[in-house]
Amino acid sequence: MDSNNPDLSYPIGRFDFKQTVTPEQLPGLITQITTLPAALRAAVHGLTDEQLDTPYRPDGWTVRQTVHHVAESHMQSFMRFRLTLTEHEPAIKGYDQKAWAELADSRTAPTEPSLQILEGLHFRWVSLLRAMTPEDFARGFKHSELGVVRLDLITGLYAWHGRHHVAHITGLRDRKGWK
Repeated sequence: MDSNNPDLSYPIGRFDFKQTVTPEQLPGLITQITTLPAALRAAVHGLTDEQLDTPYRPDGWTVRQTVHHVAESHMQSFMRFRLTLTEHEPAIKGYDQKAWAELADSRTAPTEPSLQILEGLHFRWVSLLRAMTPEDFARGFKHSELGVVRLDLITGLYAWHGRHHVAHITGLRDRKGWK
């Protein structure tokens, strides 16, 4: 990826599922999760319905679908954390994110309810994350597509996920000159 030909699918790069997330990294990752709702709200602030219905890349989701996707994905993750902290390696089913994004509410609903969901959800999620011990972060769940995945890695994934989708929207705004 170079500055003249940005990767519109992965504007901040791909997430590395093979990395090790250390205990020293967790506070910074939790801070990123903490700030996501405000960053996403700022990214869509002032956009018209026409702008919200603009794909962030060719054949990509619209801004509106992206906002709803972030809320849906982060709700899933919060529940996965709770299951993992209360069960031994619970089985977690993946879901078809693309199909969810094509449902009528994802394509047409105002973004404000999803922004509000994220604010409340992240308040709860961050409270949980800050109370977790290193042993808690070492717990894992069995994902139907990924195998056993530890909560410290998922913390890194969702810190990345929020920044990834905010970058989709802010990158589109920059390319279109939307202030």
